[in-house]
Amino acid sequence: MRSKIVAGNWKMNKNLEETEKLLAELSAKLPNTEAEVMVAPTFVNLSRSVQVLESSTIQVMAQNMHFEESGAFTGEISADMLLNIGVETVILGHSERRAYFGETDELLAKKVAKALEKGLRVMFCFGEELDERKAGNHFKVVETQLKNALFSLDNSSWSSIVLAYEPVWAIGTGETASPEQAQEMHAFIRKTIAEAYSNSIADEVSILYGGSVKPNNAQEIFSKTDVDGGLIGGASLVADDFLAIVNAI
Repeated sequence: MRSKIVAGNWKMNKNLEETEKLLAELSAKLPNTEAEVMVAPTFVNLSRSVQVLESSTIQVMAQNMHFEESGAFTGEISADMLLNIGVETVILGHSERRAYFGETDELLAKKVAKALEKGLRVMFCFGEELDERKAGNHFKVVETQLKNALFSLDNSSWSSIVLAYEPVWAIGTGETASPEQAQEMHAFIRKTIAEAYSNSIADEVSILYGGSVKPNNAQEIFSKTDVDGGLIGGASLVADDFLAIVNAI
């Protein structure tokens, strides 16, 4: 049975003191849940976060990594560096990495391959922009992103993949994605994987929703058949909000 997951992407927020405080609060108040709970602090606070959560079930993720093992790549972080400090999951393909840093499907395919080669679990993000949704191209865009970055993987690699669908048009635009729209796309994603691989692989992969999940809409979104949890942005920076979302799954 596929995992239920609630993951918090902290982005470029929280200094060391703030990070320690939030992690301590999350750990102390974490409800009894069968879901995996994960957080992705900034690179400079990853090592300390692993230490703080040593006795907690909350897992620490990285927000990005490079596709090379080492070398003259100023400012970059390798898979081995993450593993060395106890980080075993990495977010790749986030919409902000695509939009602001020009990450392409081809680049992301290399990152995914390296992460899997090193034994990291990959939380792979993808999704359409507002103009693509309005033009009715959303299914095609999502299918293309998946195929270009992931469909060269062998069957066994999918056990280390978590998918996170981000409808970019529903994040900070004033537009709102309904739970029905989330379910529609998640069902399409699962069908696309089944056609390329098998029903069993499609049924086992966790697909998270990343379109502005908040305490007041989480339960309805998570109740949908093909929604296995959420990749949470802003709400993950407030302990009570994030834990309310964990409680909703």
